[in-house]
Amino acid sequence: MSGELEILYETIKKRKEEKQEGSYTCYLFEQGLDKILKKCGEECSETIIAAKNNDNKETVFEISDLIYHLTVLMVNQGIDIKDVMKELEKRSGKTGNLKKFHKVDKNT
Repeated sequence: MSGELEILYETIKKRKEEKQEGSYTCYLFEQGLDKILKKCGEECSETIIAAKNNDNKETVFEISDLIYHLTVLMVNQGIDIKDVMKELEKRSGKTGNLKKFHKVDKNT
């Protein structure tokens, strides 16, 4: 799976470096951080609604949009996909931290 994410990351990074006319990715970079963040928020909300409606096909579609926009955000902010993958790898080994989690976030 990480192979596909790395390919997506590299494609988006290339779009930032080499502008292509008509590219939605280039448009996002041209519009700047506020537009990218707005799209991340929109896609997150759409993912939540699709999941709440138990529409798995739509949820997969919206998750894909969210991952794409989050990847644009990472490239824009200079965050390397490898750093995110390392963090996910560290977290995959953690177990038994539910009690600690609830101390940090008392509202959920």
